[in-house]
Amino acid sequence: MPRGQSSSMSTREKPKVDQAVDPNEDNRKHRRGAYLLLGLLIVFLHGSWSVYRIQFGNLPLPLDSKQAGKRGFSEASALEHVKYLTSLGPHPVGSDSLDLAIQYVYAVAEKIKTTAQWEVDVQLELFHTDIGANRLSKGLFKGKTLLYSDLKHVLLRVVPKYMPEAEENLILVSSHIDTVSTTEGAGDCSSCVGVMLELARGVAQWAHGFKSGVLFLFNTGEEEGLDGAHSFITQHHWRNSVRFAVDLEAMGISGKSTLFQGTDYWALESFAAVAKYPSAQIASQDIFRSGAIKSATDFQIYQEVGGLPGLDFAYTDTTSVYHTKNDKIKLLKPGSLQHIGDNMLAFLLHSAASPNFLKNAQQQKQENTEQNKAVFFDILGKYMVVYSQRLATMFHNSIILQSLLIWGTSLLMGGCSGLVSFGLSCLGIILMLIFSICLPVVVAFILPHICPFPVPYVANPWLIIGLFGSPALLGAFIGQHIGFNLLKRHLRCVYSRTKPGLTHNTREYVIDLEAERWIFKSGFVQWLIVLILGTYFKVGSSYIALIWLVSPAFAYGFLEATLSPVRLPKQLKVVTLVLGMAAPVVSSAGLAVRMADVIVGSIVRVDRNPGGLPDWLGNVIVAVAVAIVICFMFVYLLSYVHISESGDKRTLGLLLWIFFGLSLALVTSGIVPAFTEDVARSVNVVHIVDATGIDDGNREPLSYISLFSNTPGKLTKELVDLGDEEFFCGRNMTTDFVTFTMKYGCWSYKDSSTGWSKSEVPTLRVESDSVTDSARQTVISVDTKSSTRWSLGINKQEIDDFTVQVDSEKLVLLGDKTEVDGWHTIQFAGGKNSPTKFQLTLYWSNTATKTSRREAKEASDVPLLVKLRTDVNRVTPQVTNVLEKLPRWSTPFGKSTSPYTLAFLTDLPVNIFRQ
Repeated sequence: MPRGQSSSMSTREKPKVDQAVDPNEDNRKHRRGAYLLLGLLIVFLHGSWSVYRIQFGNLPLPLDSKQAGKRGFSEASALEHVKYLTSLGPHPVGSDSLDLAIQYVYAVAEKIKTTAQWEVDVQLELFHTDIGANRLSKGLFKGKTLLYSDLKHVLLRVVPKYMPEAEENLILVSSHIDTVSTTEGAGDCSSCVGVMLELARGVAQWAHGFKSGVLFLFNTGEEEGLDGAHSFITQHHWRNSVRFAVDLEAMGISGKSTLFQGTDYWALESFAAVAKYPSAQIASQDIFRSGAIKSATDFQIYQEVGGLPGLDFAYTDTTSVYHTKNDKIKLLKPGSLQHIGDNMLAFLLHSAASPNFLKNAQQQKQENTEQNKAVFFDILGKYMVVYSQRLATMFHNSIILQSLLIWGTSLLMGGCSGLVSFGLSCLGIILMLIFSICLPVVVAFILPHICPFPVPYVANPWLIIGLFGSPALLGAFIGQHIGFNLLKRHLRCVYSRTKPGLTHNTREYVIDLEAERWIFKSGFVQWLIVLILGTYFKVGSSYIALIWLVSPAFAYGFLEATLSPVRLPKQLKVVTLVLGMAAPVVSSAGLAVRMADVIVGSIVRVDRNPGGLPDWLGNVIVAVAVAIVICFMFVYLLSYVHISESGDKRTLGLLLWIFFGLSLALVTSGIVPAFTEDVARSVNVVHIVDATGIDDGNREPLSYISLFSNTPGKLTKELVDLGDEEFFCGRNMTTDFVTFTMKYGCWSYKDSSTGWSKSEVPTLRVESDSVTDSARQTVISVDTKSSTRWSLGINKQEIDDFTVQVDSEKLVLLGDKTEVDGWHTIQFAGGKNSPTKFQLTLYWSNTATKTSRREAKEASDVPLLVKLRTDVNRVTPQVTNVLEKLPRWSTPFGKSTSPYTLAFLTDLPVNIFRQ
């Protein structure tokens, strides 16, 4: 990284002006015009978009069965499976439609078995699980115990006939048949099931040469908390033969199925070697594992419970449709299934036939997993780069040390004036970040007050370029320009002292050039800091910082740097910017666009407790993300703007304001809708039967229709179409759903007494309450009546521990109970034959009684000991009526913690034990 040279020149030496600037020429000829700057901006933006389209939008041509042949992968064949599964509508655990889906998958698997190559042994099994408990405690599972029962999975094992050892060394390929109750699940994950069935057909024609077998697991219960994978890995007799796991998932619909989690270098290298259309991003793994994305996949079970190495793939296109009615087959892009099918078939054929792959998988558990970690990413969807984390750390440390050495030497030679210039250029970085964040954040706060919806860009994500990108870019320039002017003030003092022989015009121009170079080089410092932090915390995606540091620095050193201590600075060449930015844009611009799209799509479900977040928060998240991307990606480009004419800078600023104004006009006027039928707002309709606070059973439960949204904003627009349904809304309409709390919503009592019966109301009955050896123990019987899906909260401020028992079998033992906000939640999901009666034994805290009495006196609300919600997958007449009247741009959103359309609530207060 070259240093600034101006301050070290002797005052007695005549500057070599003829080599740098011509004092007789008008300096304005050398200043960059608005057209050049605008052209550079357009080239940068167009290049970034082109990289995104090539990397994430370039899908292979789909093949029919004839084109694919008997041993190839056909998207047309896989799509037939997807069409049938989606035609069943939503098929959650316990539904009739899921039974039909399982029967279909089993029937197709039987056909695969009968048509397999004669030297291949195919075994098919319909696995019916026992009752079980999932005790994961990390991430989304903190403060939870997940119970399941009566789940059914289809297993298809493909092994060579004459190699019995292959039966003991299986590669697991897994996905789930079930969906949430709000979607037909074309993307999540009927597409995965269709791909797996077609993969199984192809593998059954190749497996006679395998060293390992391939086990296809079509599980159910994934949407209820990864129950299907957990039941397999803890109960099935083939589980101990599995050596490697591949999970297929979806967080959107279609596009490229990206490898976003991988455990080991050797596995990633094997995939990279054979994948036809590699799509892999360790940045996605970093973000997913950080908890920024509130989700989990079966891969977590295979890794944490099974201790298996593996790979995790997911669709991430159009994440706004995730778990909504719009996860439908018409949005499935042609080529999506062909992409993952060709990649996975090549990988399975390679890994199952390789003795080295099997050996590595067997040794993985015995070695230090830190040594097997790897960095991985693809380049334009054509090539995949994989190297070990140890090599990355060594290489990063080398670059960091060299950079620090060069900067240290440069600052030492530059003396005090060079150190001050360095500090002011770093101040420019800070100011750029501050101003770039502040301006779009102001817009983010204003939008909810002037737009029909707080997040008016979800259906048209390109609007964030104008709404947040323009203010962020303008703010970045303002902040950097302040640093540029401070640098000029300092350099004037330096040049007036060291180069008094220069004319005023020449000196001012040279000072501009010197300041420009310092601002350009401040980008090196910015990315060097990111590289240091990423390397220290072992962030896999630190390679991005490495490329953004090394490539521009190399271009600068090759085209701009000089070793002459007396030579005046020249204007930065445009070719320096173009060459320096080429590699960074190719390596990360597409990823930046994809991440922005995922963040925008996730806004529709950001409010996990409806009404619990401010309306502006989603906008602020998007605004800050856009500002950070602009600060880091535009730092070099913006340094070329400062020495242009004031009129040219005003022209560029005006264009940014015009683009911002047009975008704002489009969203405030409603010309561009915030939501559409295909990209809809989350709105849930639930018929609630509330029996909370009823101790004797003589009082009738309260029944009403509840309306709430996980998308920021009030339900004012929706109520326009529901005017005759007598809804009233507000923040006093609070409902505790056990797994979350509705803090803003709407209620209606109209016609809510039909569609349910009192016999369906669950009961919590105290069987015994005793004190032995100063320890209090309470036994409660839980009867969920007709419901096989329920959530029960236990007050951990009152209760130290608990057990759960069904008949004579203890499902949940004592110990290892985490909590969130003072509560531990038990979630149960099962098939039609699941038990509905449980015994809950509570072990009280020694300080519970004292604390609770004080709270009972001070608080107006009586504290609860246990609260229960049971769900019934039935649409009551009034819910049907409301759903039909809702706008087409609204849709129910489902997840493992969401209630079905009919929910029953009951509880036990603490003071019931003190009467």
